[in-house]
Amino acid sequence: MNAEKAEFLRNRFVPLLQQIPTDTKPAWGKMTLQQMIEHFAESVRIASGKIMHADIITPPGNLDRMRGFLESEKPFKENTVNALMPEVPAPVRNPSKSEAIKELEEEIDFFFSVFEKNNLQVTRNPFFGDLNYEQNVQLLHKHALHHLKQFGIHSSAEIKI
Repeated sequence: MNAEKAEFLRNRFVPLLQQIPTDTKPAWGKMTLQQMIEHFAESVRIASGKIMHADIITPPGNLDRMRGFLESEKPFKENTVNALMPEVPAPVRNPSKSEAIKELEEEIDFFFSVFEKNNLQVTRNPFFGDLNYEQNVQLLHKHALHHLKQFGIHSSAEIKI
């Protein structure tokens, strides 16, 4: 199943983002579409090790439960709070949605190249701990579906998994 999820992240996620109108209002949360795309690019940078976190903010006693959630097919809940994000979303970094998507594509390509060079690579996620390739793909896929649903794409026909 992870091969399908990796293929989704490599080839189908960005085209789905491209078809969402820029002015689409989220079903929940405060981020605009472009802010979400840039937020997701940051998540990919964490998964690739480009952004490094020394600490795991999840208490050690909760880490197994968090890992169980990660490995499940249970979706993130709407309005899931990210303790590392400010109350007010960060301003956009890119001049346009298309530039934000280009940045995201570059980060996704870099993520896959990191693990192609070293398939034993492990990167630290501040919520889920040290993750290998399969775990990172699982997390990114789950995260991608969460944000697609936030911006109105949630049927399996639209997502084609």
